[in-house]
Order: sequence, then C-alpha cells, then structure tokens
Amino acid sequence: MLEKITKILREYKGDDDLVVTEDTTFAELKLDSLDTVELVMNIEEEFNVEIKMSEDIKSVGDIMRIIENA
Repeated sequence: MLEKITKILREYKGDDDLVVTEDTTFAELKLDSLDTVELVMNIEEEFNVEIKMSEDIKSVGDIMRIIENA
C-alpha cells in the first residue's frame, strides 16, 4: 500500500526521487489543503475507497489507516 501511495505522490509532485514513509506528513511534502484534497481524490480512485477529509489526516500513515479500515 505504501508503494502505491508513494507512486501517486511522486506522480503528483513530479519527483521520481521523492522519499515517503508512513510518518511523512503533507506539510513535509509542501502540500497545501487544495493539494491534499486532489491527492486524496487520486488515492480514493486508486484504492476504490471513500476518504472523508478531516484535520486529523496529516500523514501518509493516517491515509493508510483509513484505507485499511474501509
């Protein structure tokens, strides 16, 4: 799952060398709220899940937990 999310992030950021871990935050990736919404939409499509946006979603690990519980 982390590999798929990393691929999505790399494509979105246009950076094939982007290093992503579960602890990577969206702030560290320099993603603003609009970027985060677009990214979540891409992740929803890839994993066929619905993710409700929340201020609690701050890291890649947060997204992974939501997908696992969907």
